[in-house]
Amino acid sequence: MSHFAVVAPPYPSHFQALQAVAGHLLERGHRVTFFQQADAARWLSDARMGFTALGSTSHPPGSLTQALELAARPNGPLRLRRLIRQLAGTSAMLCEQLPDALRHAQVDALLCDQMEPAGALIGEALGLPIVSMACALPVNREPGLPLPVMPFAPGRDARLYEGTEQVHDWLMKPLQAVIDATCQRYGLPSRQGMHTCLSPLAQISQTLAPFDFPRQALPAHFHAVGPWRRGGSVEGEWLLDPQRPLVFASLGTLQGHRFSLFLRIAQACKALDVQLLLAHCGGLDAAQQTRLRYSGASIVTDYAPQQWAVRAAQVVISHGGLNTVLDAVAAHTPLLVMPIAFDQPGVAARVAYHGLGEVLPRWAGPRRIAASLERLLACTATDHPALSEALNTAGGAMRAADIIERAVTTGRPVLHSDLP
Repeated sequence: MSHFAVVAPPYPSHFQALQAVAGHLLERGHRVTFFQQADAARWLSDARMGFTALGSTSHPPGSLTQALELAARPNGPLRLRRLIRQLAGTSAMLCEQLPDALRHAQVDALLCDQMEPAGALIGEALGLPIVSMACALPVNREPGLPLPVMPFAPGRDARLYEGTEQVHDWLMKPLQAVIDATCQRYGLPSRQGMHTCLSPLAQISQTLAPFDFPRQALPAHFHAVGPWRRGGSVEGEWLLDPQRPLVFASLGTLQGHRFSLFLRIAQACKALDVQLLLAHCGGLDAAQQTRLRYSGASIVTDYAPQQWAVRAAQVVISHGGLNTVLDAVAAHTPLLVMPIAFDQPGVAARVAYHGLGEVLPRWAGPRRIAASLERLLACTATDHPALSEALNTAGGAMRAADIIERAVTTGRPVLHSDLP
């Protein structure tokens, strides 16, 4: 049996998705250890997972809270540059400390989040097999397609895509400097950007082809397996009126503090006389929760069982986090997406492109939100046969574990033709 290292950004959504895949590997007799700064251990809910803390000097206990606050409010050029420098600092720490930590743990292979190039670079330097994992939209680039962080659909002037790539790469210079230094230190071929730090054995994504933009240049060892989830959904315990429509609103863990946006959503639902289940993921205080209830929210809670909530609701309001959107798509529930940062504009663009819901700017007022909700509530469900078929057959976390095992066992690229 193999010992797998997981290297991912210290964000809860990434750890949650990767834990689902890792759980299948554990059940097959493998070992799995996450490697990250000490505070990231809080995102591991499965006691069977190992964790190795790194960066005790540069990323000591307590420092992740400040980093997450910056990630939750990346708006504006100065804050964005600070966030990029922070991400580059984490990558630099991992590139420095992973080699000794992996050797000491006697790791056999790495599962590398696409958004953290350190794992792939160090795995290559140590001669270990690596598998790239796309928890967010895939970073694989393709001519004629916008970057996943952009709110564009295909079919626009190619100069627009080229220009935004140039701006993006200029902003990401701090991370590129880390990549350059690591390649030079270990004698690796030079590369430009995270999208060039991907596995030659297997690349696994949650984003199914019918949800993505049309692609022509994905590698033969790229596998879209759908959402990575574990176990069934727990039922909600709240008393709901079956005669009134239900809207479920969640902005994820990092954005759950956005009271103003939640307030406008609550006011819109009150104007339509619909029930609102609002999950803030611990981002709001008691006074804010009380005001939301007064303003139109039926239920305000820190967490709701998401897979149950998206099935019970007639509309899901989301910031465009890929996990929430894929769960809503799987439940055939229309979406109102109000993107904030990271790949959320790209997720929103795909929702609009495939007719899975509507998109509004995060500053939209109650009237615009209510108008969108009214249109979406008139839809009984979103039915897209190709996407439904893909969700039913892609395989999810279990399929991902199959591909990982084959890649590590054979040491050769895993092609679609290799799989049953």
